[in-house]
Amino acid sequence: MLNLFRHGTVTQIEPIAERMRRVRISGTQLRELSWVPGTHIRLRVGDPRQPRSWLRGLLRTYSIWDYSPEGHLDICVLDHPEAGPGALWSRQARIGDAIAFMGPEGRFALREGAPYHLFAGDETAAAAFGAMIRALPSSAAVHGVILADGPGDRLPLDRDDRLTWIYRPDELLDAVRSLDLPDEPGVAYVAGEARTCQAVRGHLVDNRGWSRRDVVVKPFWAPGRRGMD
Repeated sequence: MLNLFRHGTVTQIEPIAERMRRVRISGTQLRELSWVPGTHIRLRVGDPRQPRSWLRGLLRTYSIWDYSPEGHLDICVLDHPEAGPGALWSRQARIGDAIAFMGPEGRFALREGAPYHLFAGDETAAAAFGAMIRALPSSAAVHGVILADGPGDRLPLDRDDRLTWIYRPDELLDAVRSLDLPDEPGVAYVAGEARTCQAVRGHLVDNRGWSRRDVVVKPFWAPGRRGMD
């Protein structure tokens, strides 16, 4: 049977924010991957020999925070009190652990030729945004809003002076509404909780006159939905 998984080893683990761990996966199978900033891997977080792993969800999706063609990639895993299989895996991960994953894959990626780039999402989108913003040329104009629980959730992002971090109970949609954007549309990258993503896209299209083609949406999670926690 065709093996769709790549294999590597955990070589670094560090807190990158109060509730976020950066995990580095290294190995010869990670050399020269076809990677685009914003794309993700599907990580095996359970033991396929245990039936309960399949019931709880064997795979979890993580955006790639950084990648080196020499053979390693970094992911950022959010921890939270109602931890799902992915957060539990990150708590238990140790240097030397064997890793299996699928990808990189996905269509959440930068659009070339945009007059400016707008990033809007919650803390689950910050890793993807970080990789995408680092890939932009220094001349590219950036605007953005990121929602989190508190200042401790802020990831170290390039162009941070162009990004507004807001904290619950503030709402992402209200913050996007208040942004002072150029009159002409740019390209927006909207990611995080599914309903909020749709609301932000609706605002850009219905109230600011953007084309739906100019709003790239990636729902990372939805309350109570298996596999998106």
